[in-house]
Formats: sequence, C-alpha cells, structure tokens
Amino acid sequence: MHAVIRRYEGATDPAEAGRRVNEEFLPLVRQVKVFVAYYWVDAGGGVMVSTGVFQDRAGAEESTERAGGFVRERLAELLPHPPQVTAGEVVAHS
Repeated sequence: MHAVIRRYEGATDPAEAGRRVNEEFLPLVRQVKVFVAYYWVDAGGGVMVSTGVFQDRAGAEESTERAGGFVRERLAELLPHPPQVTAGEVVAHS
C-alpha cells in the first residue's frame, strides 16, 4: 500500500473546504481503482491535512494529479498556498 499526505496552511474557510472535499472530491478519488481510504482533517489554525491510502504507487500518484486539479478548480480561494506533500510506502498499519 501507498499513502499520500498533503498539508495545507492558510485555509481561509476550513468548514467550506471540508464540505467541498466531502461532496465533490471524495467521489473523484474513490474512482481510483486501487483506492483504500481518504481522510480530510481540520488541524486548527488554518491547517488542513489530507491522507489518502491506495493499494499501489500508481494509485497514489493518480490521486495526487486529481487533487491538484481539484484544488486549482474548486479550492484555490480557500487554500491559497500549495501543499506540503509527503508520499511513500505504508510499512505498518492496523
């Protein structure tokens, strides 16, 4: 399995960002054939964190492409700064 973690700072409206992710992005990311799970977290202080888990690296990379397009098209005014992206192989889970 592979995971992708994106940290967004400076969110201007975390509640609205969460609503858009829940209603619009989740259906897109679920279409990735090797999708396992996705979480969107309001970490407070204008910080939003997403975690996506996929069965393979290609799925994780596809999710990154979809996320980039979605943020540009639907969240740019709410997430004005590019995310810090961390991705890699899951080596432990439960």
